[in-house]
Amino acid sequence: QVQLVESGGGLVQAGGSLRLSCAASGRTFSSNAMGWFRQAPGKEREFVAAITRSGGSTYYADFVKGRFTISRDNAKNTVYLKMNSLKPEDTAVYYCAAHSTAYYIIVTQLEKYSYWGQGTQVTVSS
Repeated sequence: QVQLVESGGGLVQAGGSLRLSCAASGRTFSSNAMGWFRQAPGKEREFVAAITRSGGSTYYADFVKGRFTISRDNAKNTVYLKMNSLKPEDTAVYYCAAHSTAYYIIVTQLEKYSYWGQGTQVTVSS
């Protein structure tokens, strides 16, 4: 079992930055591929970024490439999402998710993640 708690969301002006954190409980954090997803009002939850167990590889949705950076610190059981050059269309609830795996893989499919946080709201004003 992995419990995830996101933090770091808030209100920011367009062009600004935020760093989201996702703290995981349990001793098996490093056995999980991690991902960030987001859900805007009236829209489906969508993939944002993912990182392998070790943090050695990352992958991004096209709409955040060059602006967002996913990273993790396995010693702190935490995954991060640094968001720069924020746009009003980035407004959403952001969720982190964990996928238990023995492999160093990137997971982009929402349905493959077993564990989810409660989400943190990010609002970007124009």
